[in-house]
Amino acid sequence: MADVVEHLATPAPAAYWTPERMARAVPIGLLSTVKRVGGAVISPVTSPVTSGATSPVMSPVMSPVTSGVLPVSAPARSGRVRQAAAPAAMPAATTSGSRWGAGGSVTRTTGRVFLTMNGVDFVCSASAAHSANRDVVVTAGHCVKDGAGAWAENWTFIPAYDGGRQPYGTFSARRMFVAGPWSRKGDDDYDVGMVAVTAPGGQHLTDAVGGQELGFEPRRGQRTYGFGFPADPPYDGERLLYCAGTVHGDPQRQTRDQGMRCDLTAGASGGPWLSGFDPVTGRGVLTSVSSFKYSNDHGTMYGPYFGPAVRSLFHVAEQA
Repeated sequence: MADVVEHLATPAPAAYWTPERMARAVPIGLLSTVKRVGGAVISPVTSPVTSGATSPVMSPVMSPVTSGVLPVSAPARSGRVRQAAAPAAMPAATTSGSRWGAGGSVTRTTGRVFLTMNGVDFVCSASAAHSANRDVVVTAGHCVKDGAGAWAENWTFIPAYDGGRQPYGTFSARRMFVAGPWSRKGDDDYDVGMVAVTAPGGQHLTDAVGGQELGFEPRRGQRTYGFGFPADPPYDGERLLYCAGTVHGDPQRQTRDQGMRCDLTAGASGGPWLSGFDPVTGRGVLTSVSSFKYSNDHGTMYGPYFGPAVRSLFHVAEQA
């Protein structure tokens, strides 16, 4: 069982996240990695940028922009960002990326995260979780700490974000938690972060928006819905999107993660994966978060398996 590493956060100054600063924030990369064939590392054609966190069997491709967490590379921008298609009356049961328009609890519990890492402002996705302290947000580890590097600063969660609207206000980090293997070496099997938050008025997070239940050691291969706010083209991060399908193991066998067909781009990192999901109520069991894509397969999103280490992480976070 992995140890838990904790960080006492300084709440973001009230005036830090102006609309202009939020608009300039860039999405954290999806930890794109390259695979090994016969012991040799094959370089990706698109040279995606990653978080800078490495593991012994994965070799991320870096960019000279900064030595820390970086936005993933994207197709050439055409100057116009395509909006997600208008939602259908009922959500598709299988999709690699659609606008979520069915409402329900998931629209309130899922939100955007704004943070600063190594002096750069970034965006991620996250979810409110049902917890003892009523204040836990679940996201990706790389949206909280840059692997063995720096912790995030100015970390702020905006639940129910929609086109700039913030119906429940903002919640700032007071304590952050990651598993030891993520903190020491950026091990993708442990790319989970949890944050205990506080609101300016003192209201508990789940009293305001509710929370998704967490599930540990789930049966593999379940039908799962993944949510997030992708911000790289063709998306703009302003609307909640989702993928849905049956998850499967990592065919590269480099992680114990599970994957699903999903075209969501950077910015969706940390978004919740819900098993046993009811599209009518918008509730499910949170069993993973969006973590990375392989550099040679941009159509599959991978998320860490919520095993005993994540259970321990949650039990510490919900007591904070």
